[in-house]
Amino acid sequence: MRFSDRITRSPRPMAPDLGAEAAAALPDMPPELREVIVGAAASSPFLNGLIRGHAAWLEGALDDPEAAVVAEYEAIREASPDALNSVLRRAKARIALMTALADLAGVWRLETVTGTLSDFAALACDAALQAEIAALIRRGKLPGQGEDDVASAAGLFVLAMGKMGAGELNYSSDIDLICLFDESRYDPDDYHEARQSLVRATRNMCARLSDRTAEGYVFRTDLRLRPDPSVTPVCMSMAAAETYYESLGRTWERAAYIKAHPCAGDTEAGARFITALRPFIWRRHLDFAAIQDAHDMRLRIRENKGTGGALTLSGHDMKLGRGGIREIEFFTQTRQLIAGGRDESLRLRGTVPGLRALTVAGWVTEDVSDRLADHYRAHREIEHRIQMVHDAQTHKLPTNPEEFTRVACLTGMDEADLRADLLRRLNEVHELTEGFFAPDVSPVTPTATPEFDTSICRRWPRYPALRSQRAQQIFERLRPEMLARLARTARPEEALVALDGFMAGLPAGVQLFALFEANPQLIDLLIDIVGTSPALAGYLSRNAGVFDAVIGGDFFTDWPAKATLAADLTARLELEPDYEARLDTARRWAREWRFRVGVHHLRGLIDGYEAGTQYADIADAVITALFPVVTDHFAAKHGTPPGRGAAVLGMGSLGLGRLNAASDLDLIVIYDPDGVENSEGRRPLPARTYYARLTQAMITALTAPMAEGRLYEVDMRLRPSGNQGPVATSWASFRDYQETQAWVWEHLALTRARVIAAHDAGLRDDIEAFRQKLLRQPQDRDKVLQEVSEMRARIAEARAPASVWDVKTGAGRLQDIELIAQAGALTAGLAVPDVPGGLQGAVETGWLSPEASVAMAEAAALYWSVHAAVALLAGSARDMGEPGQGAADFLCRATGAETVDDLAARLEDAYRDTARRIATALGEDEQE
Repeated sequence: MRFSDRITRSPRPMAPDLGAEAAAALPDMPPELREVIVGAAASSPFLNGLIRGHAAWLEGALDDPEAAVVAEYEAIREASPDALNSVLRRAKARIALMTALADLAGVWRLETVTGTLSDFAALACDAALQAEIAALIRRGKLPGQGEDDVASAAGLFVLAMGKMGAGELNYSSDIDLICLFDESRYDPDDYHEARQSLVRATRNMCARLSDRTAEGYVFRTDLRLRPDPSVTPVCMSMAAAETYYESLGRTWERAAYIKAHPCAGDTEAGARFITALRPFIWRRHLDFAAIQDAHDMRLRIRENKGTGGALTLSGHDMKLGRGGIREIEFFTQTRQLIAGGRDESLRLRGTVPGLRALTVAGWVTEDVSDRLADHYRAHREIEHRIQMVHDAQTHKLPTNPEEFTRVACLTGMDEADLRADLLRRLNEVHELTEGFFAPDVSPVTPTATPEFDTSICRRWPRYPALRSQRAQQIFERLRPEMLARLARTARPEEALVALDGFMAGLPAGVQLFALFEANPQLIDLLIDIVGTSPALAGYLSRNAGVFDAVIGGDFFTDWPAKATLAADLTARLELEPDYEARLDTARRWAREWRFRVGVHHLRGLIDGYEAGTQYADIADAVITALFPVVTDHFAAKHGTPPGRGAAVLGMGSLGLGRLNAASDLDLIVIYDPDGVENSEGRRPLPARTYYARLTQAMITALTAPMAEGRLYEVDMRLRPSGNQGPVATSWASFRDYQETQAWVWEHLALTRARVIAAHDAGLRDDIEAFRQKLLRQPQDRDKVLQEVSEMRARIAEARAPASVWDVKTGAGRLQDIELIAQAGALTAGLAVPDVPGGLQGAVETGWLSPEASVAMAEAAALYWSVHAAVALLAGSARDMGEPGQGAADFLCRATGAETVDDLAARLEDAYRDTARRIATALGEDEQE
């Protein structure tokens, strides 16, 4: 579409006569286009000169401005090395003219204007670099490189940084570049010669772009964003740069790399470099320490550039000053740094797209995002008009009244209206962003703090978490608020001791303390946890990063479906580059979800049964997602699984679908070679050996302590023949064993068996069909009950209850009831795993009264509530001890008891009553 048909606004002419003289060079313009040309030429001496100098080109270019820009790009690509400098400068003038007119007339949106300037800068860098590399190769200065290596610049690449990297280059900007090369393309003996040549090529490329000639210049180049620019060459190797960032990289460099983009030369190598740098740019945990770093940078800029103080428009820096462009960029980039390590949707280079992504992810409200995006666009347009006046690399509003009038004319606004609009926008940006970096809120100091044990507080500076000055500074700001909240607990001294234990276990504090400072509501959660659950507090001190999940946006949403959890973990594992990284990712993922369940349970958002289901869902998802990962890793060496593959069965509590915070996993692995004797791979194995080793690999994946801890303890004793049998059982052997050799207790265990993951859906279905068929076969009721009675005796002899809080093991306790329920399911021919269903089966087969069934189901519900609570509080009943106030309150909330003493008495009564009912059902009274 023609330029004139798309005009939506026009600049005002400051000196109409000068504008009319320039417009005379284009005599056949329509009136609306003439108005734009006159306004531009009358208010900007720079644009006046461009219009006069390129009138012949402009007349045709305005018929299709986009095509005119593309034609300039093609001319650059086709230019000979000798003509390239001239072609680049001519293209720069024409693109500067077209973008200015399209901007002033509203023909192009801001993003199109800055995108066009950025694309031209990238093409100019690439053309200049290729010309220099071609010259070096012709002279034999790059060992091992030939003509075919010119297109990839012999391994040298240019990273566009700052606004160019984001595709947001401003009208008269210099370009920030980092130049690196892929050292792996050169033999070690040729490295130094190649590096010297590539350094020369980088310097010459910059000179082609920045040297002023009679035809002008292309871009001023700035290479100072490279690592340690005062001592490093203008072009360095990828390996050297990676080493620098891994060991010495600072927060401002991480922020800079948010916008980094390979724009010229070997862009594939550039993309690999950016990928390798991801762990440096994007931290795994929410990085609230970046807020203070960004604030410090802002203060240094204000001090060095003199942009602090009260806001006055005369000479105000629209980029670095109060309420300026940099404030919006820092606001956006800092939030991206905080959360981008966990959320890849936030890893966007553009400022406005970044704000939108932060809104979608819940980090910035839609209102704030929309207002900042609007101000950002308006600020950038003002910045462009300041620069259009004289093609000056400045961001400051003019101090000269005449020059300010020029800027106002280019905006098309009345000068007074422009001043009022600028003041409004600058003040609003400052208000929206300043509170994030430097909130004017003092910590609440308690007015009636109890006499805490000061000897405990005096220990804190010696703890590892407070060994750095930065951590000490943040903690000193937090300390009054933490003590104030401790003072509001039921037993402040007890809570202080618990907090001290948490502090002692922290390996580092900066990130966590910064997290608390930015999110004070987390302090309440911490106090609640340390005052209630020493086990969870100890876990937190070793894994404080799980606090990230609380403010991750969906911590308090509804529990997702089991399949959704598995899909989420699978997607995360697919992003990791290697096997160990996937295992660590699975550990982090499971740790955060388990933390969520624990917090919800602790806060009373879910009860013990819901928590048990959710813990089991997490384990299911881990096994479902990890099993194919382990298989693929194993198959890379030994070939794909022979036959129909293997299936992982959950047994016990996992099979029931109800775990607690400290549960291990009872598993069985069944495989079906389906007549295939050996695997096919680099190192083939017999089928039996293959599946035994694959099972061991799966166990190791779940249990091995790694950088992120371990996932689960695994118990394989429920497999055929227990610990004496192979870790993986063939499908044929499993069927034969269960039909001809299995003990009654093994059939009881099958009532809870459940296939969690399988290579083959057919094998999964066959196992479940066999299980149901086996359990529905008629049973000798007396034999089953006799074996259950003997099992109870063996269990009682092997292990006595640890305390009243040990609701699992002992006469009349949870394991006792579960045995009766499993026996009820088996004698009734039911394949149900749940306790009420099994107890109903015992009623139906006539060996348990309906009254006993109801009483035992109620007791089991009480026991599980206590069992789940104790696991969260202490890990196990043997570690429980006397409940503190916080633990006692939680136990009462979880069970509906008035006091912890009432609960203990209620449990003792239930143990005696249930034991009596079970003995009656099994006929043990008569035997006695």
